[in-house]
Amino acid sequence: MMFGRKKRSSTDTADAAQQTHETTGATSPDAAQSTDPRANGPWDESEFTGERGDYLNMGALLVRPRSAVDVRMEVDQQTQVPRAVHLDFRDGSVQLQVFTAPKSSGLWDEVRAELVAALRRDGGDPTVSEGPLGLQVDARFPGTTSDGRQGYRLARFVGIDGPRWFLRAVFTGGAAMPGTTAEVLDDAVRDLVVVRGQDPHPPRDLLAFTMPDDATLRRTDAPHAEPAPAEGERSTGGDAAASGPKVQAPRRGPEITEIG
Repeated sequence: MMFGRKKRSSTDTADAAQQTHETTGATSPDAAQSTDPRANGPWDESEFTGERGDYLNMGALLVRPRSAVDVRMEVDQQTQVPRAVHLDFRDGSVQLQVFTAPKSSGLWDEVRAELVAALRRDGGDPTVSEGPLGLQVDARFPGTTSDGRQGYRLARFVGIDGPRWFLRAVFTGGAAMPGTTAEVLDDAVRDLVVVRGQDPHPPRDLLAFTMPDDATLRRTDAPHAEPAPAEGERSTGGDAAASGPKVQAPRRGPEITEIG
């Protein structure tokens, strides 16, 4: 699902905003702001007190290496411009993108309403709930398992507002449902540091990613990976004990869950 500039005047968006209010049981703006989703991260670079050398410098994001968590860069095949960072653990993955946001307000309330409306149109059966990283949109899409049974694909959409930036995280596979995989990747997101920079940008501009200087590049179309990463994606490993980023094949399992 693409993230771009979009007006909020549509009936679908208004309906989705109402559904967000009803599903979460919000009673007032004060109640909605009673907890801080960023109390334990992710962090803005102005809040960061660690050593940058302990993190993978990927431009708009500093990523803390974690054992058994692979880091991949998604690259546009036409322009060869990086467009997202992926963190993979066991059978789950989270796609990360960072966008500019207005100085005076966040984007997640607006984007969440747009997302719910779009998922409704696409048959994603969206629901809004309070998750480990704040309000999230859970979606499931009908599908067929490898043995021909009916099932569905799961996705968990999370938006986090920071100082003049908005982080979007899309969890898939095992990371879209409660369990160890989700917990590990949730913690990995909390460890992120966003580098917004001071350059002026209109809201919703995608902040630029770069490859770490000491990363090893390789294709990630390894056999038996399901779903296979797109051609052009690049991978850096997540072994914190290594002297530099170490490349590992992504470990992503099936994203189809059987029904019944």
